[in-house]
Amino acid sequence: MEDEEDPIVEEIPVFLSKNLQDNLYLFQYPTKTEIANHDDAIVVNCCVKPFSQEVKVDFGLNIESKHYDRFKGEQFAVAADGKNTYGAVPPKGAERPTFKRGLMDKQAFTSTRSLTDISKYVVGIYTDKEVHLSPLASMVQLRPSLSHFDKEDKRRKAEQKAQNDDIEDEEVAQQVTVKFARGTSAGAAAKKTKEQRGTYDNFVQRIVEEPWCETYWHARDTPTAELERQKMYSSNHQSNQSLALPAGEYLSKLLPHDEHVQQVDVANVLPVYNKAMLKTMPLLEQLRVLLKDARALSFSDILHILSEHIDPHVSADKVLALLPQVGILLHGNWVPKSEVVYPEKMLSHANGVSAEQMIRARDYILFRFSRTSYLYRNQVMTATQLPPAETLDVLKTVARVNSTKRWELLLPPDKEFEQKHAELVQRQELHWRATEQSYSEMDWAKETKRVRKRSTRKSESQQPQQTTTTMPPPAVHLPAEA
Repeated sequence: MEDEEDPIVEEIPVFLSKNLQDNLYLFQYPTKTEIANHDDAIVVNCCVKPFSQEVKVDFGLNIESKHYDRFKGEQFAVAADGKNTYGAVPPKGAERPTFKRGLMDKQAFTSTRSLTDISKYVVGIYTDKEVHLSPLASMVQLRPSLSHFDKEDKRRKAEQKAQNDDIEDEEVAQQVTVKFARGTSAGAAAKKTKEQRGTYDNFVQRIVEEPWCETYWHARDTPTAELERQKMYSSNHQSNQSLALPAGEYLSKLLPHDEHVQQVDVANVLPVYNKAMLKTMPLLEQLRVLLKDARALSFSDILHILSEHIDPHVSADKVLALLPQVGILLHGNWVPKSEVVYPEKMLSHANGVSAEQMIRARDYILFRFSRTSYLYRNQVMTATQLPPAETLDVLKTVARVNSTKRWELLLPPDKEFEQKHAELVQRQELHWRATEQSYSEMDWAKETKRVRKRSTRKSESQQPQQTTTTMPPPAVHLPAEA
């Protein structure tokens, strides 16, 4: 594009600051709106787990507000701690009460990691016509924690267990089997411990057992917060020589090649076309792209799309002459051919089924829809012998599920087009009749699998004579004479 068409309005320098790249966290509050946020909230306590990168923040509640139910707050505090803890000093080594004032005066928020890979995310500040970017150490989402309810359930279970133990006056003698483990060497024990560390359960256990480290919370308008905020500005204002590199070399420096990245099979990548690209294609390719993307279109919709968005002077007769090469007429509407939906050498995403099998299954579905108005997924899966995932993908290319859990065509029949173009309808019907035998054999194979073969062995309890019945072969439909 020429410079006259896209002039440069302003140049803004971009700087990268790495002063906080190991300690900069981004907090997200999915349960809070823009109006009710925590900008001016009072933080009672704040803790972090450095290893697992978890954060817990206790926000103070306004107990003097008219919307605060003091009676309910006292009930929550008693339920969590078991008694009124106002003014009580916990014994040494005992667990600290959840609510020290004897009522629920704070709301705890705990974090979960929203993304595991945040290497592509930064925080930016725009000031004095400069942009300063800082990499993130973690991105977490803070949600309300109802741990006081968990403490209440745990305390009730402990009290109930203690009562049950008091009821049992006498101990019941039980037989106990004692097993002695063989002595193991120090190397084997170390190896076993190393294997246990790599398990998922052990990893979760280490996260749970990691102690909380109390930290100080500095409000956004305090001098300490302002000093930390200044670290987000880059102190190096030297010009970057990479901007003077050629476009190809600059792109390679910006996105270096990674040998560990898995290569993508070009045959399985579906191309994306825009309106400008469609205008450069011949009419046949345009029809191929439209039918494949829309899955089903009426002839009037095809003409409307072509005339309004691609070629205003398109001829209806020319479109009608080219449509049978890329589409199939089904109850007055046009659907893409199976070869268009599943190109050669293409494999399904779920189980790697070949394009040939997918084409045969879709042709069977199209034939069945030409004879009936709805299908069942199990019926199609049994006849085509496709896995459930592939069967669902093939059905979605031409049909949808209705309220009765049956698959029907995406568009209702277009009777007006069928009456106006009876020759095309008759030509498509001749094609269906020519291929009907192969699809009937698929149904025949499906039905024979349900018939259990009777045993030819005779026993004294059986009748002297037994007869077995078999299903007749499928009828052969000869093409009707024109």
